[in-house]
Amino acid sequence: MPPTTAMLRAIALTCLLSAPVCARPLVSAGSTTSMIEYREGAMREAQIYYAPEHFWSAGLGRIEFDGHNGLHEVAITYARLNLLAKRWNMESAQANVFVWGGLGTANIREAVTATPGEHDHGGPPPTTFLEFSTQATNWGGQIDFETRRLYASLKTDLQDTSRYWHRVDTLELGIALYEHGVDSLATWLVVAASNYAGNLHEGTETAVLLRFFKKRVWVEAGATTDGQVRASAMFNF
Repeated sequence: MPPTTAMLRAIALTCLLSAPVCARPLVSAGSTTSMIEYREGAMREAQIYYAPEHFWSAGLGRIEFDGHNGLHEVAITYARLNLLAKRWNMESAQANVFVWGGLGTANIREAVTATPGEHDHGGPPPTTFLEFSTQATNWGGQIDFETRRLYASLKTDLQDTSRYWHRVDTLELGIALYEHGVDSLATWLVVAASNYAGNLHEGTETAVLLRFFKKRVWVEAGATTDGQVRASAMFNF
């Protein structure tokens, strides 16, 4: 198993940012945030968090990984705590450090190929599936920097079980297509480079995304250079 390090994914920590600067929607203390993310050929995830204070939130999530040609399926349901560890407020920019961690349960369904018996007649041995549950942990962190027109972030997220593990590291660089006000629609062009490690999904990808948000709603969609769909959404209420 790998050392504990680290989602897209976009995390539901509270961010008391001035709207003209931020590259993500406003979230306030006492609010609830829900998020969904889809990466074709890799995974899909849903999360919901409640933030008692502006610097921390807690909630639940579920992540499902695409199996290798149907040979295994892994779905992890978890509880997670998110913390805003550090924030730097500058005259026209801001930087943040987030960390998170949690525990959960992984439901696993994997193929088991039977050993050929003496009465087999040359055909392939039958494939059966073993289903079981095991404990899972998840850890991660993100550092980001943004101005009125530029955004950069580096995020790492790990899902770890006794049988499978998966880590994705993502670097995002974004530019606002125009200046926006507090109540207007913001539009960002984002390039995201991701590296997948582990025995669930491996490889690298680069995606080009359009990110739209207005106050408490964020929608992002695009595709990788291989033509696979990437999409996510966040709602705060």
